[in-house]
Amino acid sequence: MRCSVRRVVRASPSPDGRPGYQVRVCAERDEVDAGAFTLRAPRRLEGLRDADTIIVPGVADPAAPLSPAVRDALRSAAADGTRIASLCVGTFPLAATGLLGGLRVTTHWQAAGLLAALHPDLDVDPDVLYVDNGQFLTSAGAAAGLDLCLHMIRRDYGSAVAADAARLSVMPLEREGGQAQFIVHDHAPVPQGSELEALLAWLRENLARDLTLADIAARAGTSTRTLIRRFRDQTGTTPLQWLHRARIRQAQHLLETTEHSVERIGGQVGFGSPTTFRDRFKRTTGVSPQAYRRTFG
Repeated sequence: MRCSVRRVVRASPSPDGRPGYQVRVCAERDEVDAGAFTLRAPRRLEGLRDADTIIVPGVADPAAPLSPAVRDALRSAAADGTRIASLCVGTFPLAATGLLGGLRVTTHWQAAGLLAALHPDLDVDPDVLYVDNGQFLTSAGAAAGLDLCLHMIRRDYGSAVAADAARLSVMPLEREGGQAQFIVHDHAPVPQGSELEALLAWLRENLARDLTLADIAARAGTSTRTLIRRFRDQTGTTPLQWLHRARIRQAQHLLETTEHSVERIGGQVGFGSPTTFRDRFKRTTGVSPQAYRRTFG
């Protein structure tokens, strides 16, 4: 598998700008195929033995088996109390060591379902930027890995040093809205030609309407009970839950691409009042519509 392990030896930061960490790259082989480029690893896995922190990066194939040598090196380091963090789908090789059993973890939201399927003993949370379990930390996508690194700097050296690191990286010390990934995940796709395909297309075209469960059932030509059953079978959710998430996805698009007011966007996607829209948007994405626009607009 394409997997390297970064070994971090901590050093105290100083006023003259010397780095607060000694960063070394360790891997099972001298070279690691990273897809678009090849990474040279100056040190082998023995270099992990005296590390304060080990960072496990993402891998090309999250489902690939973990090398026994990497597994044993990470387990040995964990037994010595070393802090181990993963970036993006680096949670997969870290989970394969067995060190995360029973813990709440995260990974890139697109891979969260696979992680939960491969490791049912984990509490996979796809809606956060990172999770800190003390010795073991996991993060979501690549940008969330930077959030996790700032979090570890704050833990090691305090908020002032972390704030300096954030300014040097031209990124916020903490993203507004806590640790939400800001992403409204699509439900499982409905197979082409299924009995719900036309109905879902109609719902997308009528998000602004004040639709009830009875309205949707009437459009589908079925009873509400049958409609709910079909939705659960084919989308994994209820008709109204599907509709709410579709409305929020459309609201995200409008917040990113238009200068319409939050009140107008709420009406455009079918929320009867601005307050209801703001509450639903924040419950779904973790941030307010205004905060989302400032981040992605």
